[in-house]
Amino acid sequence: MKPFVPVYVPVGVPTFHMESAQDAFERSAAALKAMDGDFVCPQEKLLSLDALRAYLDPLAPDLIVFQNLTFANAAYMAEVLRRTSCPVVLWTLREPVIDGGRLRLNSLTGAYSAANTLRAFSDRPFVYVFGAPEEERVQQALKAAVAAARVKHGMRALKLAAVGHTPQGFGFGRALDGELMDAFGVELEAIEARELIDRAKGYTDEECRPYLDRTACMTCGFESTPERNRLDHARLYKAYSDYVQTSGAGALASRCWPDFFTAYGTPVCAVLSLLNDDGVAAACEADVYGALSMWTGMQLSGSPVFFGDPVSLNEEENTVTFWHCGAAACALARKDTGAQIGVHPNRKIGPAMDFGCEAMDAVTVFRIGREPDGSFRFFIAEGQALDKPKQFIGTSVVVRTDAPSRELVEDSVRAGFEPHFAVIPGRHGAALEALATFMGFEIYRY
Repeated sequence: MKPFVPVYVPVGVPTFHMESAQDAFERSAAALKAMDGDFVCPQEKLLSLDALRAYLDPLAPDLIVFQNLTFANAAYMAEVLRRTSCPVVLWTLREPVIDGGRLRLNSLTGAYSAANTLRAFSDRPFVYVFGAPEEERVQQALKAAVAAARVKHGMRALKLAAVGHTPQGFGFGRALDGELMDAFGVELEAIEARELIDRAKGYTDEECRPYLDRTACMTCGFESTPERNRLDHARLYKAYSDYVQTSGAGALASRCWPDFFTAYGTPVCAVLSLLNDDGVAAACEADVYGALSMWTGMQLSGSPVFFGDPVSLNEEENTVTFWHCGAAACALARKDTGAQIGVHPNRKIGPAMDFGCEAMDAVTVFRIGREPDGSFRFFIAEGQALDKPKQFIGTSVVVRTDAPSRELVEDSVRAGFEPHFAVIPGRHGAALEALATFMGFEIYRY
């Protein structure tokens, strides 16, 4: 896939105050280049439709930052819509001087004209930003929009693998390949769990030695797992790793129970955990949209994310505890315990992860949800991960939410959200809102 190309489009007409427009152009271009060095910026202001066409025609933008340096009529935005299909940020400048004299820019009226065209002639979703280039709020909004556009661009190159089918009663995680391609641009590939199990059974102990050693290095207490389960884990880890490499999958949603207990005798929990450490978003219970939620969080944060169920509510602490049976990236483990290895809480077979996650000053809870009519929506909530030990057998993280936790739980249950969520390090609510806007999805922000 071609590299991500963000493009700055500063338009205007020469009948306004050109000194003020030039100053705004230079400061805006510098601000955009400072936040993302890939920004394409014109050498000069685009003060005619011919100049705009000449600038855009050689480009293939993945994001347009359209700015009225001065007022410009609807024809300017119409030209952008004719030549591109990418997300748009509409950026309005403040009027530089209010002194009873000349209106120098009139950027705001231009924004109304451009927005009217966006809605009337294409209904293309757009993010709106108002303010000067130096304002912190403006810079944060632009950064969030650029991050969102990068994720949207990256989805078109993503292959997501579904390993096996969801268990009975877990149909919320299923996805159709055409639906996933249409809504997200993501390619879905399917493989049966038994195929990877059969591959794993065919490896020799020597072939799997590097995977055995990596697990021992990344975890604590692996040596307490029975030898047969350690070796079978290494075989399964190699099978999944080889499949990811040969298929080019960047995210994976894997069936886990009951097959890996009944047909293989060793859980896949620790394998999925280590894949997340390896940079592959790996969700259990074959939850495709859970895996895509994780992948989105990994793109925004640059680190593994937690995947789990909301299992406990504490109104006094204003917290929600997220937990899962035994799959979480080792990098998320508390430093005082490390990534402890235990057994699956129900099947009592290991290796499975068994630790509490480390405290984080900021986290974002996120889920790509699917409505019964086939449309999509984003669950977004921000907060912090508290310094809490393991809450239950398995892996857990306790999140103090910015919103009242009881209201968050009650409202999201009433809204019918799926029971799997990604807990992403850092605050990414603004970028996720921008991504939902660009994709035309409904936003549930808590």
